[in-house]
Amino acid sequence: DGAELLLYHLPRDGYEIGGARPADERSLPRAWAGIREALVARAATPHVAVFIGADHHAAHPAPARLRELIAALEPDAEVRISSLDEFLIALEEGRPRARIVEGELRDSAGYTWTLQGAHGTRLPLKRRNARAELHLERFGEPLAALAVRAGGRDRRALLGAAWETLVAGHFHDTIAGCTSDLVAAESAARLDAVRATTGEIVVASVHELIGHDPDVARNAAAHEPALAVWNPRVSPSGGVVVADLTFFRRDILVGPPGMRRTGTGKGYRPFALVTPDGAPLPVQVIERRRALERIDAPRHYPDQDVVDAVRVAFEASSIPGHGLVPFRLAAPRALRDPANAVRISGQRVTNGLIEIGMDGDGALELLDVRSGVRLRRLLTLESERDHGDTYTFAPGPGRPRSARARVPVETVAAGPLVGILSARWEALEAVFRLRIELRAGEPLARLTLDITNRARDRRLRARLPLGLAGRPIVAGAAFGLERRHAVAGGSGSRHESVVATAPAQRVLAAADAVGGLAVLVPGHCEYEWTGEGDLLLTLLRSVGQLSRGDLPTRPGHAGWPVATPGAQCIGTDRIELALAPVADTDLEGDRLHRLWERAFLPPAARWIRNAVALRPASGSIELDGEGLVHSAVKPAESGEGIVLRCWNATEVPRPGRWLVTPPPRRAWLTRADEGVETPLRLAAGGTVEFTAPPAGIVTIRIE
Repeated sequence: DGAELLLYHLPRDGYEIGGARPADERSLPRAWAGIREALVARAATPHVAVFIGADHHAAHPAPARLRELIAALEPDAEVRISSLDEFLIALEEGRPRARIVEGELRDSAGYTWTLQGAHGTRLPLKRRNARAELHLERFGEPLAALAVRAGGRDRRALLGAAWETLVAGHFHDTIAGCTSDLVAAESAARLDAVRATTGEIVVASVHELIGHDPDVARNAAAHEPALAVWNPRVSPSGGVVVADLTFFRRDILVGPPGMRRTGTGKGYRPFALVTPDGAPLPVQVIERRRALERIDAPRHYPDQDVVDAVRVAFEASSIPGHGLVPFRLAAPRALRDPANAVRISGQRVTNGLIEIGMDGDGALELLDVRSGVRLRRLLTLESERDHGDTYTFAPGPGRPRSARARVPVETVAAGPLVGILSARWEALEAVFRLRIELRAGEPLARLTLDITNRARDRRLRARLPLGLAGRPIVAGAAFGLERRHAVAGGSGSRHESVVATAPAQRVLAAADAVGGLAVLVPGHCEYEWTGEGDLLLTLLRSVGQLSRGDLPTRPGHAGWPVATPGAQCIGTDRIELALAPVADTDLEGDRLHRLWERAFLPPAARWIRNAVALRPASGSIELDGEGLVHSAVKPAESGEGIVLRCWNATEVPRPGRWLVTPPPRRAWLTRADEGVETPLRLAAGGTVEFTAPPAGIVTIRIE
C-alpha cells in the first residue's frame, strides 16, 4: 500500500553474531574486537544491537556479567541489557540514515545465505500441511462458529488444540524440511492429528446445524437418509456437486457371539435427490465399489457395515454463502444435459468452455474454446540429478531427462455432469497415475497426480511451456500476489549461487492480451519461471543428507551432516492442482483468488445414512465487495461472537459489506489479534459495512 517500515538489516553472521560469547575477562577482548568491527562500522544510528542468542543454543548463562565486561571494553558507550522493542524504538527516535528498499527482500546474493532450496524439500510434508491448514481454516473454524451461533456446543478448545498442534510444526527448520527423519515423522503425525481433530469438529458441527443426533438415530425405528451440502465460500455458489453415498448391505458383528443376528440390505439401487422444497435432482453415477463403513454414536458401540459406496454428481442451484442444505433420496429421474455439458471423445474431454486431452506420452493439451488459445505439452515430466542437501539444490552432470513412455488413457466418467480420464504409466524411475476431471459449466480442469517415486538424489519437475517470454509471472503470497520476472539461476558468489526457483501460495498465473494459464494448488509450491516463458513446477526433491559441505552452489555446511533417507521421498504421494485458461485482465484484483476457491472450495457434501428428521440450517454469511478476498470466519478468541476477516487484493480503497443472517445485534472493527475494538454502526437489516484500505486486512467481530 506504499507504507514505509523501518527494518534492521542483520550483519552477515545474522542474529548469531554475538551468540555464545564468553563472559570471562581473558577470552572476551579478542572475540569482541571482531564483533565490534562488524557492528559499529555499519550502524546508521548511535545505537548498536549485540544479539547474544543463537539458533540451537540455550540462553546465555551470564548476560549481566557479559554486559559488565563489554562496558569495561567500551568506556565511552552506555552498555545495557535491552529488549528488541527498546532497540527498535531507539532506532526510530534516532532518525537513521536509511535508504529505501522495495520488493520482497528474498534476495541476498553475494551477502549471505538464504537457502531457497528448502522450498522444494520434503514436499509431501508441505503438501500435507497445506491440506491440514485448508481443512482447518475453511471447514473446521466456520462450521464451529455457525454451530455455536445456532445453539450448539462451543468447540473453541478443540480448535485451539488443532491450531497449536499445527503451528508446532511450523518452526522454520521443521516446515522447511531441514530436519532429521525423526522430526519429519513427528511433524507428519501432528498433521494427521490436526486432520482428525478438524474432521470431528466438522462432523459434529454439521450434525448440530441440521438437527442430527447420532444417539437418537441409533434407536430410531426408521431412517430417512439425507445428503447435507455445505457451501464453504462466502458467496452464493452452486453448480455441479460431487458426493459420496453409501447403501447398507449387511452388518458386521463385533464381539462374542450371542443372540444378535446379522441384518442384510439391498445395497445400491438407482436414485435421485430432492431439494427441501421438493425439486428433483437427477444424478450421474461416477463410480461404485464395495466398502466398509463405521457409524459412531457417543453413547453406543460403533456400528460397522458392509456397504455399496457410490460417487455421484448432481447439479444444485445456488446455495447461500456458508449455507447448509439437506437433500433426500427420491425415485430415479432421467438426467438431461446441462448447459456446457461434458463430452469425451477418445483421449479428450470438453465442456464447451475448455477442452483438455492427453498426448501419447502423458503430456497435456489445453484449449480455451472461448478464445481459441491452445497450450501444448503441458505437464511434461522432467528428472535431473540433485546432488544437494535439504537446504540447497545442486545439479548433477547431464541434462534433465524427459518422460518417454506410451500412456494408455481410459474413461472413468463420460458426463454429462462430470467427465474423468485416467492414465497410468511408468517412466523416470517412477509410476505415475494421472486423473483429469472436468465439470459442466466450469472453466477449469482438476488434476490429481499420484507419484510412486523409486529414484534417489534427483529433482522431478513438470514443465508447462506457455510461450510468454519476457512477461512476469503472478505468484500467490500471504495476503497478496507478487509479480516476478525470470531469474537466471546458477551464477554464484563465494556465499551462495543465485536460485532460479521461488515459493508460491495457491496460485501461479501468467498471461498477455491473447491469453495464458493459471495453475492452482491447495497451498505451498515451488516453481521456476524461465526467460522463455516456461513454468516448471517442482513435484519432488529427493536428497539423502541434511547438509553437505562440498556443494558448488553453497560452499560450507548449512547444518550438520546427518543422513536423511526419508527426504528421498521414496513411495507414493498425491499432488492436486487445477489448470484454468486466463487473460491478462484476470491477473488483477481478486479474480485469481475466486478461481482458486472454485477449484478447491466447491460445495461439500456429507452423507448421513441413518438420518431421522433433518432441517435446513438457518443462517448464512456472505461477503460483498469488488477486490475483497475472504480469509476467515471463526469463533471469537474470547467472549461471544464470530470473527469475519477479509483482505483487499487491490491498491485502492474498496467498500465492502458482510451480509449475515440472522442479522447481528452489534459489530466491532478489531485487530487481527482481536485485542482492540472500535464499534461499527450496522446498516439496514444488520448489514456490516466497512472500507478496506489499499492492500489492507479487515477484521470484524459480530454478536
